[in-house]
Order: sequence, then C-alpha cells, then structure tokens
Amino acid sequence: MFKKLALAAVAAMMFVVPAVASADVVTDWNRTMVGALVTAASPPPLASRDAAIVQTSVFDAVNGIARRYTPVHVPPAAPPGASRDAAAAGAAYESLVALFPLQRAILDQQLSATLAQVGARDDASAIAAGLQWGEQVADQILSWRATDGLTVVPPPYVPAGVPGRYAPTPPAFAPPAFRPFATMTPFAIASPAQFLPGPPPPLTSARYARDVNEVKALGSADSTIRTPVQTETALFWQSDTPAAIWNRVADDLAEQRGAPLVREARILALMNISLVDATIAFFNAKNYYDTWRPITAIQQADTDGNPGTTPDSTWTPLLVTPSFQEYPSGHAAVSNGAASVLAAFYGDDTSFTATSATMTTVQRSFTSFAQAVAQVENARVWGGIHFRTATIVGAQMGDEVADYVVGTHLLPIHGHHGDR
Repeated sequence: MFKKLALAAVAAMMFVVPAVASADVVTDWNRTMVGALVTAASPPPLASRDAAIVQTSVFDAVNGIARRYTPVHVPPAAPPGASRDAAAAGAAYESLVALFPLQRAILDQQLSATLAQVGARDDASAIAAGLQWGEQVADQILSWRATDGLTVVPPPYVPAGVPGRYAPTPPAFAPPAFRPFATMTPFAIASPAQFLPGPPPPLTSARYARDVNEVKALGSADSTIRTPVQTETALFWQSDTPAAIWNRVADDLAEQRGAPLVREARILALMNISLVDATIAFFNAKNYYDTWRPITAIQQADTDGNPGTTPDSTWTPLLVTPSFQEYPSGHAAVSNGAASVLAAFYGDDTSFTATSATMTTVQRSFTSFAQAVAQVENARVWGGIHFRTATIVGAQMGDEVADYVVGTHLLPIHGHHGDR
C-alpha cells in the first residue's frame, strides 16, 4: 500500500507548488508524531514507546544513507543516491500509519506536503529510493518491537495488604496498570533493572515522616498553603504526556539552532530512547518495591508505626492518583531522561519553553534543563501524588538512563566526530 502511495506521490509532486517547511523534514515529522499522540490520547507509557519507535525508525533511515553512526537496530543498507529527506518521511509515515491507522488520512496529507518540498531539491528517482528505504527500516523496527513484551499478560496482582505496600486508589480502585513495562525489552539499556534504585525510606524514619507531612500539606485538594501558581504548575505537568511535552521542546530548539538532518534525527532518537527506557526502568522499580501512594499513606498513617505522622481519613490529593505504585516518580524519571539528553547537546543552561496540548494558555519557561526537572519534581508533590524522595530518586534514574544511552548508542563511526 505504501509503495503505491509513494510512487503516485512522486509522480504527482512535479505539479504541486512546493510548501514551506517549518524547519526540516525530521522536525516536521516529529511534530506530526506529537500531533498523532495527542489526537489518539495515548497514555504516557504508550506514548513514550510509540515516539521511540517512530524516531528510531527515522534515525536508522537517515543514518542508513549518511552512515555516520552506529544504528539503533537496522544496519545501513540504503541504495546509492537515495534522498535523506524522503527516507526520513518514509520511515515516519510508515511507522505512524502502523501505530495510528485511524489517522491515515492526515498522514497521507503530510506525506504529500513533504514530497512537494523535497521535490524542489531531489530528483524523482532519489525520492522513490529514499521512500522505499524508509519504509523498509520502519517495518524492521516495528517487527523488532512487536515482540518486546508489551502484550504479555502478567499474573493477577494480589495486594500485599500491609502498611507501606500498594493498595488500589480511587476513583477506579484498579490493580497497577502498565505492568508489562516492568519487564519489557528496552531499546538501549541492558535490562529493565539495570538502574534499579535503593529502597524508599523506612516507614518509621524521620525522612518518611517529612515526606508524608510535606505532601499532606501541599498536595491536598483543598490545601491552604499551596499557591495558585503551584496549583497551575501541578495541573500543567499532568495535562499532557511527557513524550509530547519534551518532543515539542526538542523541535523548538532544533528550529532555533538549525542543524543537519542526521544530527536532528540523532538527537530525537536518543531523547526518545531515553524516555522509553526510563519508562521501562521506573515501572520495573515501581513493581519491585510496590509502595503505597500518599492518599493511602495519609489516610492510614495510624498503621505506619511512625510517631511523626497522623492519619486523616478524608484526605484527597489535588490530582487523581495514577493506578500504579508510588516509588519512584515516573514523570521525574522520564523528564530528566529527556532533559539530560538535550542538555548533552545544547548545554544545561539553555532557555526554552514547555507547552501543553490541553492547557493552551499556560506555558512554563526555563533558563536551564535542571530548572525544568526541579519543577517537575515539585509538581508531583504539589499534585499530591508523590513523596519528595520518589521524585528525587526518579530524576536520578532518568539521568542515569540518559547518560548510558548517550554514552553507548548511536556513536560516531569511521572517525566521524561531528555532525554535518
């Protein structure tokens, strides 16, 4: 189906007035991917996996022509003279149609617009070769990830029923969701447990009491000490998936800075690999430690054995508590996984603005990636769904995952040390 569309598009592009790209083909299609995630209302874990599939497909397609870096999964084997732009578009299109088949019509339109742009630079044979190569790469990535464990059905979850362990929370009172991510095959890290952190503070510790009392005061639905800005910030970071938020940041920086196609493809691939592998790592840790959420801890504080905590049976958080375990914070992990990759390329002291698809009138601007991650950590406490320690540990996990991914994958080959 794709080949027929590609050939028809190549034949027709000579009669289309070239459109103006916002940046480059890689960035344009990454924005298309973000739009697909938003339209599909993909849950955060699935969004991170889908984004990684798309961006690793794009990278291996472009790099298969440029041959400058070690591949993610598909060895360079593009035909001579293939268009890099067309390969990027072909890989993105093929993977997105497979992941979001209901959005095919809009993706068809985007492909036609891309080919109109590329037709002003590359000849028809180069474009056809690039499209076919991109399709082949995406198909191999999709086949690889089809057996990554997403569809494995874990054994039924049985709550431990003891203080400190996870108990289903309102409103759904459901068992932990997304459990297959805890054992999913990573994209880059050696195993889901490679960066398993140490345990959370003991229930009887002073640190645990501080954590409980902080979220009890700041994170309650009717807190009198949380400021309006803090409330808005908690809502902002919950209003969109981390994959969508951080890919918009990456696209904005790419447009501002400008860079060769292969460099942009590499940055986006590394960032999205870090996002998904941090997701796998934090779910592995959540399921390993199986800890209760603040709503349970505060309502049942008379069972924790800690004299520094007191129960409040009516306490509820600002945000709806996610249906999975508390420790460590997933949002802190994936946000620092993404931010650490971007900091590796642009420097930590980089100014940028984060936006949301649903809170369109709210933005959060920063002068460093560290500042943004610190705000994410605060937001989870202000929202009443995480203890402070879990956010700190989650952010550390994300940083470790990103360092590993950048240091071991998509590395220069043949003596290349820079992007051209």
